[in-house]
Amino acid sequence: MKHLIAVCIMLWACSYTTMSQTQSESSTNEAHQQWMMKYGRTYTNNSELEKRRKIFKENLEYIENFNNAGNKSYKLGLNPYSDLTSEEFIASYTGLKVPSHLSSTKIGSKALLFNLSDDVPTNFDWREQGAVTYVKNQGNCECCWASTAVATIEGIVKIKTGNLISLSEQQLIDCDERSHGCHKGYVVTAYESIIQSKARAQINNFHYVTANDEQQLLQAVLQQPVSASIAVGREFYLYREGVYSGTCGTFINHGVTIIGYGITEEGVKYWLIKNSSGEYWGESGYMRVLRENGENGGQCGIAMHVVYPIM
Repeated sequence: MKHLIAVCIMLWACSYTTMSQTQSESSTNEAHQQWMMKYGRTYTNNSELEKRRKIFKENLEYIENFNNAGNKSYKLGLNPYSDLTSEEFIASYTGLKVPSHLSSTKIGSKALLFNLSDDVPTNFDWREQGAVTYVKNQGNCECCWASTAVATIEGIVKIKTGNLISLSEQQLIDCDERSHGCHKGYVVTAYESIIQSKARAQINNFHYVTANDEQQLLQAVLQQPVSASIAVGREFYLYREGVYSGTCGTFINHGVTIIGYGITEEGVKYWLIKNSSGEYWGESGYMRVLRENGENGGQCGIAMHVVYPIM
């Protein structure tokens, strides 16, 4: 009788496990289907569907485990890129190159210094000054370099003229011959291309912020939106909200625009960045990144390569 009971328990356990797995798979499939409908995602065939569903499941599990662990200053969530691996996202949705000759020493020697004794506000946001256009979406064109260059020029044009104009990234993608269009490019050559052209918004020059100096960076951001370079990884593209203090990529690969800074009620300092992944990513297209994390270069290298246009 004991043996029979043991066998029954084993059969019930196997049945329960199978049933749980089936329910879990069904739940994941339903979540994926709802996600596809929300973002208008379609696939060419069943093989592609199964591949993307598997990646989606892995990302969903990662998100749930991360958020359930708690004790973090930020949360992850589903977004239009949740059926991609981090490698796929980085390969298709970033696109920044940093010229090899831009060493920290050379960047520092070109920096425009600010008066650090000036009083500065605790929180600052260029959106409140009307110097930031709507969040744009570079799609799978690796043109973050053009997006951040344009965003900083839109900002300085507003500051200098009082007019907020949405400018064209496509012009840079087509006309900056030293960058590579939708296959990565440089912010500084984008500026140089505009200086040499008869663009709608003309700039005269550009300056670097002293490399790895977040105090100088803060002063620069008070003057105008600036272009920064960061190293992104898996948690970046799954970011939903909060102050990002998580893992970073192994090398600089993405350009973003710093449009402000602040400090949370809990005392966490952050940079406010505008991304180019659309309004359904992050905090309606924006992200708060940990400020003054104690590391040389800042969180994900955000203070390593910062540049802004002069008008």
